[in-house]
Amino acid sequence: MNIGPAPDSLDVPPLKAESRPYEVLRNRDLCLYLLGRLFASLGQQMLTVAVGWELYERTGSALNLGLVGLTQMAPMILCTLPAGHVADNFNRKRIIILMNLVIGLASAGLSWISYTRAPIGWIYFCLFAAGLARTFLWPASSAFLPQLVSRRDFSKAVTWSSGTFQLSSVAGPAAGGALIALLGHVAWPVYALNAAASLLCLILIGFVRRDHVVIAREKMTLTSLIVGFRFVFASPIILGTITLDLFAVLLGGATALLPVYAKDILHAGPSGLGYLQAALPAGSLLCALILAHRPPLQKAGRTMLWAVTGFGLATIGFGVSHVFWLSFVMLFICGVVDNVSVVVRHTLVQLLTPDEKRGRVSAVNSLFIGTSNELGGFESGLVAYLFTPMFSVVSGGVGTILVVLAVALTWPQIRKYGRLDAG
Repeated sequence: MNIGPAPDSLDVPPLKAESRPYEVLRNRDLCLYLLGRLFASLGQQMLTVAVGWELYERTGSALNLGLVGLTQMAPMILCTLPAGHVADNFNRKRIIILMNLVIGLASAGLSWISYTRAPIGWIYFCLFAAGLARTFLWPASSAFLPQLVSRRDFSKAVTWSSGTFQLSSVAGPAAGGALIALLGHVAWPVYALNAAASLLCLILIGFVRRDHVVIAREKMTLTSLIVGFRFVFASPIILGTITLDLFAVLLGGATALLPVYAKDILHAGPSGLGYLQAALPAGSLLCALILAHRPPLQKAGRTMLWAVTGFGLATIGFGVSHVFWLSFVMLFICGVVDNVSVVVRHTLVQLLTPDEKRGRVSAVNSLFIGTSNELGGFESGLVAYLFTPMFSVVSGGVGTILVVLAVALTWPQIRKYGRLDAG
């Protein structure tokens, strides 16, 4: 059994990755990892559409949509530090398998709640349980990926991993919306499909040969828990890129309000909601394919800053649009530019972090980005509730552009950062 990073993972001159964009896919373990990620993400994206549609259909409240983000954010805040410790001190592959099992059980619970029309409070309970499982899953999964490929192939693996996720995100929302519409606006079959997808993911990960073996297990102490934070705050590049993504998603994310736009502003129904949910990942998928066929970014930091600026501008465009096709295009552009920052951030976080700290640093990364996603959903729902959905989205786009300016001035190292795989 192969253990840890590949033998050529260190001190090997990088090859011309642009001349072999598909070479990394010959790695059996990586392909199994990507397939598992594909199925799990496909089911999760379908579930996201179903939860949003069912809650808004049953309650008619934008605030209830925002509470979804708050419910899923709470376990991140409570358990991120222990999750990072667990990822560094226990078998990462087993953690991935176990957490997918928990997510599958939570999805099965959602299916039963939806089918029986149980009180919506139980929906939030299952979402909390799934969020707790994902809190432990994310750092283990992120830290496990560098063990599947060599260092020189890692940026390409990140690009394909992002592309696989975005592919499922394109198909999932559209399929989820279409299935809800086909079945008479009921959501329980979608939840059941996500349970099956989680089961398939854990089976595929189980076939991965490479494993994570802990050489020296640490006790869980306050000092060990905050190792990830110390490392992040000691690295201006990592701290700056994470901060940029955190506030950009917190302020510029409009996805929590897509059910409102689909039903009340664009009058597109559940099928339209599915297409809108698919627009952003479709743009990200296109960007991933382009990046996979190009040399590593030569001016990664500056490119990331311009990309996030474009994200803010496209968010403003979506917010003021009342035409379905224009709204779709704006979300598509958001996805294209967002994927740039995702690839840059994830590559730098993993390559600049020693393996024995990757779980805890990945947990900090998950906390920053995950909570910004969920808290951003709550913020969008709350502002829309207090003012209007359009004001919520447009003000968020403006705030995103202001954040780019602040980060560029606070961390000039980002503006100057060069070739991506130089980390």
